[in-house]
Amino acid sequence: MNTPDTPENPVPGLDPVAAQRWLQREAPSSPWLHEEVGSRMADRLPWFREQPTSWLHWEPVQGGLEVHRKLRGMLPNAACHLTARRQAQAMEATREAPARSLNPLRWGRSEGPAAATADTRVRMLWANMALHMEARPQTLLARWNRQIETNGFLMFSCLGPDSLRELRALYAGEGWPLPAHAFTDMHDWGDMLVHAGFAEPVMDMERITLSFSGAAPLIAELRALGRNLSDQRHGACRSRHWHARLCAAIEADLPRSPDGRLVLTFEIIYGHAFKPVPRVPLASSTTLAVDDMRAMLRAGRR
Repeated sequence: MNTPDTPENPVPGLDPVAAQRWLQREAPSSPWLHEEVGSRMADRLPWFREQPTSWLHWEPVQGGLEVHRKLRGMLPNAACHLTARRQAQAMEATREAPARSLNPLRWGRSEGPAAATADTRVRMLWANMALHMEARPQTLLARWNRQIETNGFLMFSCLGPDSLRELRALYAGEGWPLPAHAFTDMHDWGDMLVHAGFAEPVMDMERITLSFSGAAPLIAELRALGRNLSDQRHGACRSRHWHARLCAAIEADLPRSPDGRLVLTFEIIYGHAFKPVPRVPLASSTTLAVDDMRAMLRAGRR
């Protein structure tokens, strides 16, 4: 495990250049699976005794625009912020239609979240289906921790190691390189959360099986979900002949449901964790952020 004083190495088996290229591309819409996972994660929000008064949506287009609207409805009075690599696109995509009002000053004015800055602090940070595509996830977790208020919390989801097991077996049988990098186990995510300064991490998982009418829609769905970031993938673009061979192998060898549809398994990991009151090590001289000092003083009065 890296220490705060050393730079984080990329996830083993993941090409960091390919990951950066993928994260910076323009997403025309939110993938269906991400919307479904985000909706299921949103259904867990009422489990929290205190609902957040402010929240930050990390990469809302990739994470799910329908989920964003659902959360806005669940938290109508909470201040909403967002962070995205393509900030202008995300701001436009999450802007709501102008509200009807008798006040002429509000006519034609659309509502939307505020763009988060490095100084933004929120009670909840929401990150749906993002971590598994990050080459340096510990660095990202530490950044999320800094943007959450003391006693606030993180909610996230990502793919787990059992995802695409049918496609991995098919590639192995054909003697091809891996179709995707290895996804991180939920227990390792729990360790990384603690290392990043979070407390009380709770992790669980479920498997979602998608079915497809043929190889073409299956490949199209995978393209919407991501790219092959394995550093062992083919080193050049594949030919039409190879694509035809891939489609034929999928049709012939991928498992099918009882009604004859092709199936793929996705392991979904859900996690949440709190940001505790900071513990200050004893030293002759100690520097504290003002927000952390306030939180420690409030905790001491309880």
